[in-house]
Amino acid sequence: MQQETNMQRRSFNKGLLGAAAAVASGLQSAAWAQAWPARPIKWILSQPAGSGPDILARFVADNLSRRLGQPIVVDNRPGGQNVIGAQAAMRSPADGYTFYYATTAAMVTNVFTFKALPYDPEKDFAPVRLIGRSPFVIAAGAAFTGNTLADAMAQTKAQPEKLAMATEGPKTFSGMLADSFAAMAGIKFTHVPYNKAPDAIQDLIGGRVNFICLPEAALLSYIRSGQIKALAVSSAQRTANLPSVPTLSETFAGFEYTGWNGLFAPAGTPAAILDSVSRELEAVLKQPEVAQRLLTLGSIPETKMNVAEFDAFMRAERTRWAGIVKTIGIKPE
Repeated sequence: MQQETNMQRRSFNKGLLGAAAAVASGLQSAAWAQAWPARPIKWILSQPAGSGPDILARFVADNLSRRLGQPIVVDNRPGGQNVIGAQAAMRSPADGYTFYYATTAAMVTNVFTFKALPYDPEKDFAPVRLIGRSPFVIAAGAAFTGNTLADAMAQTKAQPEKLAMATEGPKTFSGMLADSFAAMAGIKFTHVPYNKAPDAIQDLIGGRVNFICLPEAALLSYIRSGQIKALAVSSAQRTANLPSVPTLSETFAGFEYTGWNGLFAPAGTPAAILDSVSRELEAVLKQPEVAQRLLTLGSIPETKMNVAEFDAFMRAERTRWAGIVKTIGIKPE
């Protein structure tokens, strides 16, 4: 009986210690959040200065810094298909002063295109907030005799593998979107990869390739000037910038491929800080002038996704892309 009582006492004490540790951890997290931010914050970015994601990141960071009362410095770490930037962010202290401004490629599709990805998007990072979604556009050169996606599909079917589609590469978001479209449409084109979007656009204008698949932001000015013809957008709804251009889902039900950009922190960053940043970002994204500028830059602002919802979104995205990659036959390298 005495032995049983001692065991119960030890079990009770262990429970008290566990509860005390949890309370202490929560109090420490809350205390950090109250004192934070006490110095400048750094956002690591895997894209080069002047790129589309860089322009978006700097604009959002500038507006957020005004609310936080501390500068936010954007640190460009391009190269290695996002690996260099991701590793730099992963290895940073989890103290709320370093964040990773990432795209779909870094946090989702790289999982399926690398045999040995040197970071784990799920274990090495904590999601903070989805910032915006970026629609892509399938377009043709001005010399294209048709005007619709159906025209492009008909011409490609009539000349299998003879018409060329320019993308950022077969294992990039634009390349996989183009391949998914081809699989859905039952067509075959010659895939022409480009390291730089401007080179691909100039080759489309010059007639050296027939079609292109790139972010709306990269193509918008050329579409408006009439140098290229927009055939379809990849978002669920028509975009504010191209309201007369149909979505891919209007031809293929459920076909939605939007890239996105979001903010992450090194794993272990105090939850109270993650929540604080998420709330402040929500306030920034709800400002009409900020939302309008993001739309102009080709990013649809996301104002209804907190930390937990962003985490669930990320898990769903990885599941969805696992199916996409299998369908188009992408093999990790």
